[in-house]
Amino acid sequence: MKRLFGLIAASAILLGACGTDDNTENTTNTNTAVEENTADTNTTTNEEAGNEEPANENESNEAANGTVTYESESGPIEVPADPQRVVVLATFAGNAMALDANLVGVDSWAMSNPEYSSYLDGVEAVDETNVESVLELEPDLIIGLSTTENIDQFSQIAPTVTYTYGELDYKEQHIEIGKLLNKEDEAREWVEDYEARAQAAGDSVREEIGEDTTVTVVENFDKQLYIFGDNFARGTEILYQEMELEMPEAVQDVVSEDGFYAISTEVLSEYVGDYLVISQPSDQESEYQQTETYQSIPAVQNGNVIEFPAESGFFNDPITIDLLLGTFEEAFLN
Repeated sequence: MKRLFGLIAASAILLGACGTDDNTENTTNTNTAVEENTADTNTTTNEEAGNEEPANENESNEAANGTVTYESESGPIEVPADPQRVVVLATFAGNAMALDANLVGVDSWAMSNPEYSSYLDGVEAVDETNVESVLELEPDLIIGLSTTENIDQFSQIAPTVTYTYGELDYKEQHIEIGKLLNKEDEAREWVEDYEARAQAAGDSVREEIGEDTTVTVVENFDKQLYIFGDNFARGTEILYQEMELEMPEAVQDVVSEDGFYAISTEVLSEYVGDYLVISQPSDQESEYQQTETYQSIPAVQNGNVIEFPAESGFFNDPITIDLLLGTFEEAFLN
């Protein structure tokens, strides 16, 4: 079940599997390395701590140092104006890739996404429980979640910015990553273009299949089925928010609290609308599709089933969104 929520939260919760003893040894060794690596910087900072400068002088210093002040959730933080070695510890790797960030390390979920492979040449897999793996990459910017482990240690390595998953919607989140990378204009340009394309696609699809036609999104894991609301990756934001397709009332009723809901194969037909969208993990069997219960669902009998690899839809960044928008538009219209 623990791994399931890694899937369901689109990597919002990363899994830590190291034992306590290993973590303690790792942390001790890494603390020493980090402290040695940052000793000179700390000395300089301590010497300058009492010298407040006017705002315009601070800005001049930032310009000279190639840094900017980013307003993060936890307060202002000085980050590189043009980061050259970026590590993403969770969730936002696709956003960074779409903005042509200079990545040197990403989390394992990003590394396993087949749609990211062309962006990951020379990029290393990193783990929030292994601070040393990040230190060795000598990053100048680290991005993670507010729930990421060892944030204090990562902050000693490089400026570290975290976000609370779900605090911003997926479009606002991309713009925020754009601000961090000093590429806000590019981020806003994508959002505006995407909204226009998705809404146009929605108009065409609704005209083709009907304004009141309903769509259900489902994924199976460990012989359990899950249905999703309008903000849980897997293309749900595209289908329900941008294309404005309808969700069956039965689904609305059960996903309103958590954004997803577990069901059995036996009751699947009660939640499937006129169309069924299936997010299918590559490592999961789909025996339920061979059952009489599944085969008797009207959407299945009418051929109104759209399936895509779950690994390609765990996130809601521009790379994932653009891929799934094309998948949905072609499937509904053809």
